[in-house]
Amino acid sequence: MQMTDLIAKKRDGGALSTEEIRFMIQGYTAGEIPDYQMSAMCMAIVWRGMDDRETLDLTMAMVHSGETLDLSPIRGIKADKHSTGGVGDKTSLILCPMVAACGVKIAKMSGRGLGHTGGTIDKLESFPGFVTGISEERFFENVNRVGIAIAGQTADLVPADKKLYALRDVTGTVPAIPLIVSSIMSKKLASGADVIVLDVKCGSGAFMKTPEQASELARGLTRVGRLAGKKCAAVITDMDEPLGCAVGNALEVKEAISVLRGETKGELLELCLTLGACILTEAGLAESEQAAREQLQRSIDDGSALRKLADLVEAQYGDSRAVYDETLLPAAPVTLEALSEEAGYVRRIEAEQVGLVSMHLGGGRVTKESAIDLGVGVVLHKKVGDRVEKGESLGTIHASDEKKAAEAAELLRRCYRFSAEPVEKPAFIKGVVR
Repeated sequence: MQMTDLIAKKRDGGALSTEEIRFMIQGYTAGEIPDYQMSAMCMAIVWRGMDDRETLDLTMAMVHSGETLDLSPIRGIKADKHSTGGVGDKTSLILCPMVAACGVKIAKMSGRGLGHTGGTIDKLESFPGFVTGISEERFFENVNRVGIAIAGQTADLVPADKKLYALRDVTGTVPAIPLIVSSIMSKKLASGADVIVLDVKCGSGAFMKTPEQASELARGLTRVGRLAGKKCAAVITDMDEPLGCAVGNALEVKEAISVLRGETKGELLELCLTLGACILTEAGLAESEQAAREQLQRSIDDGSALRKLADLVEAQYGDSRAVYDETLLPAAPVTLEALSEEAGYVRRIEAEQVGLVSMHLGGGRVTKESAIDLGVGVVLHKKVGDRVEKGESLGTIHASDEKKAAEAAELLRRCYRFSAEPVEKPAFIKGVVR
């Protein structure tokens, strides 16, 4: 079997066989197929696509390129959640404790943030002492005892994806649904959960810019999940403005805690209720979406979800007192209000640019090796549809020094677009795909 023949076959619109896909992924992971040939194949896939069977075969070949996580030592139904990335996305910090409080085990592998999007692992490390690099034995023990564990991804999990993603990033071959689906689902399937729920973002702050693109990706993800024998659902959500109000690691933790305390409602809570209802119904622990949402809301009302977050932090060597006392979380020494220079209704907030404001302050990474400041970021006071008067605060800047704070305030002002007329806020939940 020759890689050149497979490239030509896909270039001409042919479907690759299971054996051909396995040969390609095994060879590339082992270093036997060079980058330039795999680049050509990726471009052929961008142009010609893949059918469902090919996409499943590609996903499974990537799953088996390294170790897989066997969750059989964990009792009960195991669930996992994935977001395609966004600004201010602290959903896992809220959703996972809520679901665990309702009886579903959460065994989650998460990553760090790079660029303008934040990582769940970085946010959790805002809790003093929190450790994400726990052993497999400790991971299983925590899920069985506490109901939840969130750990960093291991280097041996889906090595084909790490290598292939880095190649796609520099060869203009990221935007291909089969390649995106196989990248996401290979990691989820290798992680071993019974139920997988996916939060597919669309809008200016997301990779998928339109609801149509997001719907296509959501359908592809759920099809592969089902074909692989998993219970799977996807929720399509808006990312034309940051999710919630806080952007920045410790600031997002504080907002997540506020939701779990029942103090903050709105789109962030709605997203967690929708994703959580998918998990509980797919897991068979709720007969309907409404029943599931009531269970999840009770976990907030009775405090059990907040206690689960504290249990998670303590089980991974963190200071759980910070769940109840936010003064124990990292905080920036300087705060500054970004005052609006005009009046009107907020028509648009450039979500990606807001993420870059936080990154400018030190809250994000330029490279994987970059150190981040957990205390800095932005807390927005005005969202799309809100009325703003001249001189009113658009948001609070949390910075390490006054110079950076002033620069960030100017950058934040540029993220806002105004209208003289009232603006109708678009639907946040765009759809659910099962």
